Amino acid sequence: MRTPYAVRIPHSHTDPDKWLKASSLEGSLEPSLLFKLAKENGIKLPADTDPAFASIESLLERYKHFTSLDDFLHYYFIGMSALIKESDFEALAWEYFVRAKADGVIHAEVFMDPEAHEERGIEYSTVVNGFTAACKRAEMELGITTELIVCFLRHLPVSSAEATYQKALPDLKSGRLSGIGLSSTEKGNPPHLFQSIYASAEAEGIRRTAHAGEEADVSYMRGALESLRVQRVDHGIKLVDDLSLMADFVRQQVLITMCPLSNLRLQCVKDIKELPIRAYLNNRVRFSINSDDPAYFGGYILANYCAVQEAFDLDVEEWTSIIMASIHGSWCSEARKDEMFGIFTEVLAEVSRPPPTE
Repeated sequence: MRTPYAVRIPHSHTDPDKWLKASSLEGSLEPSLLFKLAKENGIKLPADTDPAFASIESLLERYKHFTSLDDFLHYYFIGMSALIKESDFEALAWEYFVRAKADGVIHAEVFMDPEAHEERGIEYSTVVNGFTAACKRAEMELGITTELIVCFLRHLPVSSAEATYQKALPDLKSGRLSGIGLSSTEKGNPPHLFQSIYASAEAEGIRRTAHAGEEADVSYMRGALESLRVQRVDHGIKLVDDLSLMADFVRQQVLITMCPLSNLRLQCVKDIKELPIRAYLNNRVRFSINSDDPAYFGGYILANYCAVQEAFDLDVEEWTSIIMASIHGSWCSEARKDEMFGIFTEVLAEVSRPPPTE
């Protein structure tokens, strides 16, 4: 599963302002676009065996009742089957960026899964060309800067990830891609299996993140930090189970990208209030609030921020800590970070300004 990366600066605790975020592009495939592309590309959806595919409405309803990560992934990979041409990938990403713009996003760090497409005969170049075309268009037409991250699917053989890494390496070295990640089924696929790929990436100066500590225990977060030597960890909500490891995260300033509505929809928690938001704030753990696979989990970035605010009633100082960590932990240029810090300062001044007198 892909993770998002988002920053929202609260305005009067309710109104959206500017955001920094990262999210899965395949995970933003709305049922409406899925049905459209399936028809155009002659892809038969399994409506005869799964009534969820009877209509857009029935599929949206099914998405509300995932029982586990694997249950979600079943639908996630079926959705991918409709993506065939470069223009399909561009349309998917563009639709996502338009939604992100509506939520106030100004910088997006997004994930992609070329392995999943290569398995069904789609060339690596088709995926990357389509997504990068949308990224360029988002910057020109929407003012959203982007970083594109290639993920490896941990449920597939490591040899598959190694092959994809070699294909992606020229793009990673050139900067066309910004880094690598690790996604898909967490349990039973510990981080150390991918140590050789991550060691190579580190030697090449390539940025690294990994999904760890959502459905599996905190040892996966330790594995991501120690075996893969990541600079970020996606979904890591289990850090409170290992205070020594938490201290390591704080000392090394490793960012955790937290995805509240995803955690809730996948039944990792029964209530948003169970997330370690305050524990992380109190212990100076760097984290961001993000929107994971939003088409499947019922919430883009604004919905995730609102869910956290409703659950924890954070004040401006607490949101400031989250936003500062998000910008510091982003993979954009230092110049772009300075621009975002400037936007943040302006919004903070507005939030702090006393209301006009009658």
